[in-house]
Amino acid sequence: MSIKAGIIGGAGYTGGEMIRLLLHHPQVEIVFVHSKSQAGKAIAQVHADLAGETDMIFTGELQTGVDVLFLCVGHGEAKVFLSENELPQHIKIIDLSQDFRLKTANENVANPFVYGLPEANREQIKTATHIANPGCFATALQLGLLPLAGNGLLGEVYATGITGSTGAGQSLQASSHFSWRANNIQAYKTLTHQHIAEVKQTLVQQTRHSGLSGETTVTPSAVEGQLINFTPWRGDFTRGIFVTLQMHCAESKEYLYELYNRFYATHPFTHVSKEPIHMKQVVNTNRCFIQLEKEGDQLAIHGTIDNLLKGASGQAVQNMNLMFGLEETTGLKLKASYF
Repeated sequence: MSIKAGIIGGAGYTGGEMIRLLLHHPQVEIVFVHSKSQAGKAIAQVHADLAGETDMIFTGELQTGVDVLFLCVGHGEAKVFLSENELPQHIKIIDLSQDFRLKTANENVANPFVYGLPEANREQIKTATHIANPGCFATALQLGLLPLAGNGLLGEVYATGITGSTGAGQSLQASSHFSWRANNIQAYKTLTHQHIAEVKQTLVQQTRHSGLSGETTVTPSAVEGQLINFTPWRGDFTRGIFVTLQMHCAESKEYLYELYNRFYATHPFTHVSKEPIHMKQVVNTNRCFIQLEKEGDQLAIHGTIDNLLKGASGQAVQNMNLMFGLEETTGLKLKASYF
């Protein structure tokens, strides 16, 4: 099988990582990489890490002779792109923006987007034509909480998470300058981060599918109040996410480890560790590591991912593999940048 792929918005961090992954994917041919700002330039001029890897040139023209289209565009731009361009029905779409992640955004869409978190929606992804790739913080938070939601153990959660500068994208802003980031951290969007809505949506869905809830309609509004109290942090590093989720839980740590191991036994990218985890175990990979700690009735769940891979482009390729019937890990067996 040779999957013909196109990339819209190839000049940014997620676009660059998408190009890198697909160039080395054994079943994919990149037909074109689109960029409004860099059209006519060599890809390696913009993504210097791809020098010697490709001679492709950015194009400003949309080509429809592809099997799958990755939308690596800014939030709000995917909706605009799809409204302005009529695509053939056979093209599968994987959107990396937040435009179609919530069910409310799909109410009047001819081809609704399936939320692309394989650990929660693998079977739906396999038959989908449109995928909404999850957010980076949302992925880390959900993978830490899914086993609890599926077993009726989810309580009020207090979470913190720190992310690298690439999480803010390439557009220059005051907090992305090296002189600001170096030797510095800062909390931002405290208790209001945009990814919380998609996290709540998935957790309600997980509870419903487990038979623990009588709900028949899953919407972000189904979970009210401060179920997830989240404070994200800007970190003094380029890529990666580390989150800690704390909540009350009466179950033993041994039982919880058994629960987590059973839940993720068939998911090749999520690993449960009894040893302390750290971010370098996952940077440059599509993996997530989870560790549990418990003191009395207080449970702490640590999780770490690469924000550009499992949190963006890597998960998009994982979804593509599932959509086209490939082995889930194809093209994603990457070594961590451990040292």
